[in-house]
Amino acid sequence: MQAVASAASSAKPANVAGGEAIDLTQDRFLKLLIAQMKSQDPLNPLDNAQVTSQLAQLSTVTGINKLGDLVSGLSSTFSEGQSLQAAGMIGRGVFTPGNTIMLNGTALAGVELPQAVDDLTINIKNKAGALIHSASLGPQNSGLVTLQWDGASDVGGQAPNGAYTFEIQARSGGKQIVTDVNRLAYGKVNSVTLGATGVQLNVDGAGATALSQVKQIL
Repeated sequence: MQAVASAASSAKPANVAGGEAIDLTQDRFLKLLIAQMKSQDPLNPLDNAQVTSQLAQLSTVTGINKLGDLVSGLSSTFSEGQSLQAAGMIGRGVFTPGNTIMLNGTALAGVELPQAVDDLTINIKNKAGALIHSASLGPQNSGLVTLQWDGASDVGGQAPNGAYTFEIQARSGGKQIVTDVNRLAYGKVNSVTLGATGVQLNVDGAGATALSQVKQIL
């Protein structure tokens, strides 16, 4: 009966895919089984247990192949759904991981706090690393906190429009907690690209950004 198993496992043609390949495999297996039953020795007939085992193996392989096709179909549907969702984000503002804050009259940034804090401070620096503005925002709850800057400089006047970086300091229970790893940059989605790595958003100031990186949509 081992010969029947070998023939069944190698029956799938290389140029046939999906359901056709499964049907051909089943058909060839059954033909080989019938041929072997016809030519069996009446004094040494085929073992029913072996025949049942071979049929069960074929059924298992068929089920696995069909499950693979189903998963592929669901994956394709999910990708299409992501594309439609991403297309609806064009022109919308999003928060993504980053430490850039873009000033154009006003500026937005964000931070994800792992816990409530007694005091949250933002420090904004220019490209040279000089401190431009520092502000205490007081107590904040855990979660995403939106940071706003009107462009005012601590040395007086208005800071010029452009890209700045920001740092975060937070204290809770008299101790400083780590928050810089949770900084979020704000930008608008200009376009959407669907590539081999999935849906990519073209975000102002951040460039190509994976849809999974979006923390909040405004």
